[in-house]
Amino acid sequence: MISIRDAVPADAATILRFITELAIYEKAEHEVEATVELLQESLFGPGAVTRAVICEIDGEPAGFAIWFYNYSTWQARKGLYLEDLYVSPEFRGSGAGKMLLKHLARIALAEGCGRFEWSVLDWNEPAIRVYEAVGAEPLSEWTRYRLTGKELEALAAD
Repeated sequence: MISIRDAVPADAATILRFITELAIYEKAEHEVEATVELLQESLFGPGAVTRAVICEIDGEPAGFAIWFYNYSTWQARKGLYLEDLYVSPEFRGSGAGKMLLKHLARIALAEGCGRFEWSVLDWNEPAIRVYEAVGAEPLSEWTRYRLTGKELEALAAD
């Protein structure tokens, strides 16, 4: 039985495990800076802007999703942005990923969101197949940019 519930502070260690598993899958384990304490603060502390859910299969944590609201100036409405969705390898093929997407789609509609968006690595064919199967379309005309570390500090200092 698949169930999805809101994450609570006691789930921070489980969320960190999923984040680490995801980073290993994406060959970026060395980039994980998250800790249980940072997750508790950023997901559940005062002023937290992110939300998380845990997907369980027969009561065992199988995956998670973390999202936040963004904004569309063209729609003049908020949107739901999925930061991460992950299902542990032993639970893949169970429908857990699709259930997480459906759960978030329902939240987006209930919250009046005009969009439900996320990013995927271009080599992640299994995820792309799931996303296309639910009707999502890639936005090939957009390129994401990012500033971190020294480059972010340099721009802020100018």
